[in-house]
Amino acid sequence: MKGQIPVQDEPIPAETDGQGVGGSEGRKASEPPRYLAVARIRRPWGVRGFVKIDVWTDFPERFRRPGRFFVGEDYRPIWLEHGRIFKGQWLLKFAGYDTPESSGELRNQILYIRVEDAAPLGEDEYYIHEIIGLEVWTDAGERLGRVIEVIETGANDVYVVDWQGKPLLLPAISQVILSIDRQARRMVVHLMEGLVP
Repeated sequence: MKGQIPVQDEPIPAETDGQGVGGSEGRKASEPPRYLAVARIRRPWGVRGFVKIDVWTDFPERFRRPGRFFVGEDYRPIWLEHGRIFKGQWLLKFAGYDTPESSGELRNQILYIRVEDAAPLGEDEYYIHEIIGLEVWTDAGERLGRVIEVIETGANDVYVVDWQGKPLLLPAISQVILSIDRQARRMVVHLMEGLVP
């Protein structure tokens, strides 16, 4: 995804239970995440311990390679042995989960990676956790506030800025979001007519 639209690895601070993921409720400001949610384990599949997953990442190829993931509210390490697509559905096999009964213990658990293991992004691509907390300034030099939430609408994301104690909704489109500086933690925006009440 190009432009100012965040990439879909979902940020989850280590102290939360992972329930802030998905839907229009958005992602709220908190401390920087240590883990990123990349999938939800749905249920066992077959007799050898595979599980079906709901993919929450723009980088599903990570499921093709063996590697370490984390699962559950306590971020338990779990080793992916094998991943494949069958009839459009990702199937994963984890070490130590060799039967439908044992893999059933993973049902409805969130699957995470460490933030430092996230896929590198292009110059104009951002993870949602990099957007939340940015200071927002207008192109005229006026400070608006901080991004406190990102709402995923389908067409484009919407950044919620705490503006004078009220939410200010800014569409994540190039006509509004002029620049993002990761190091300075700053976003410059152009307030099109009708954006400010």
